[in-house]
Amino acid sequence: MKKKVGLYFGTFNPVHVGHVIIAQYMLEFTELDEVWFVVTPHNPFKKKSTLLDDYTRLELVRQAVEQNDRLRVSDIEFGLPKPSYTIDTLAYLGEKYPDYDFALIMGSDNIATLKKWKNGDLILERHSIYVYPRHGTEKAEDFTHPHIHFTEAPIIQLSSSFIRKAIADGKNVSGMLPGTVWEEIERNGYYSQ
Repeated sequence: MKKKVGLYFGTFNPVHVGHVIIAQYMLEFTELDEVWFVVTPHNPFKKKSTLLDDYTRLELVRQAVEQNDRLRVSDIEFGLPKPSYTIDTLAYLGEKYPDYDFALIMGSDNIATLKKWKNGDLILERHSIYVYPRHGTEKAEDFTHPHIHFTEAPIIQLSSSFIRKAIADGKNVSGMLPGTVWEEIERNGYYSQ
């Protein structure tokens, strides 16, 4: 039987406890065997603004998940053509890991846009999608499909943008980040200017 791996895509700028809580929930309350945090590289067509370097964000996620051997971090998209499309990443992973069954993890705010994604219908046809609730979005009836699984994961009202602003404002947000991530951000002065 194939190992079932949930792919949790994001810039993780920075990774925070909410991301880890969602991933842990998916491990414990769905049939996923592992969750991979797929760190999205900087899109060269977008303004960089406060986005940390790709490898710095990758390392922070690695630190956030190192205590759990069922949570992993992936830089798979770093080597793929830009901009990276989920369908291409899934195809590449399917070839590289034929014994794995890859699923997607996404917030309820993203499920509404799936039909606009490159080959969104094909993604839905070939892969399960585990949806966690996001504040202000409802489970829309339009999105009933055998491969879409709405979960009862906790609603996390914490965002990376909130954390970046708080750090820039000199606030102590240590409780909102995994311990080693906070230490690394503080030591290097990330997001402080």
